[in-house]
Amino acid sequence: MEIEMLKVFNEEYQSQGIASRDEVHKKGLWHETFHCWLVSKNKDTYFIYLQLRSKTKKDFPNLLDITAAGHLLENETVREGVREVEEELGINVAFKDLISLGVMKDCLVTDEIIDHELTNVFLLMWNGEIKDFRLQEDEVSGIVKVDLDQFIDLWSGKTDHIVVEGIDYKNNFIHSKVSLENFVPHETSYIKNVLKGISNVLNHY
Repeated sequence: MEIEMLKVFNEEYQSQGIASRDEVHKKGLWHETFHCWLVSKNKDTYFIYLQLRSKTKKDFPNLLDITAAGHLLENETVREGVREVEEELGINVAFKDLISLGVMKDCLVTDEIIDHELTNVFLLMWNGEIKDFRLQEDEVSGIVKVDLDQFIDLWSGKTDHIVVEGIDYKNNFIHSKVSLENFVPHETSYIKNVLKGISNVLNHY
């Protein structure tokens, strides 16, 4: 299996060389990732899309996560990170269609990894339908959507559960009540920064 090499940085996003993905996660080295959040509008309601991570994933299997995301390899630019959307969701997206929400820090710490990410975060206003997705089974088990206001309420503590709907990789219908325990444990500050950025865009959309 080919070893993935990543660019590493200090906390101020200054280059510190390269290291293997395993070393990066073992030592908690800061590294670049690409995050893309999909949002759609139906009449007066905005919906945010979430991926259900594959049950075969090494880290955080069967948990809800960013619509599409991944690590940027040592020879990749942020622009090339858009490949994650096509690889995981099976839809063609041009980088020019993405709206930058900036670079945000996100830290995930478990018994197995120390994941210090400098996340390049983007918003995609999605005009398609949920049936348009062609999910990569070994990465994504399903794709669901939820009313954006309800998603915000969940992360702000105004509610302890929300209902998501979508499809799994076999195109079976998903309808499920979920809480924060069903999500990859991203830092709350990261999620709130993302939601603030999305809200700022939608206020001028």
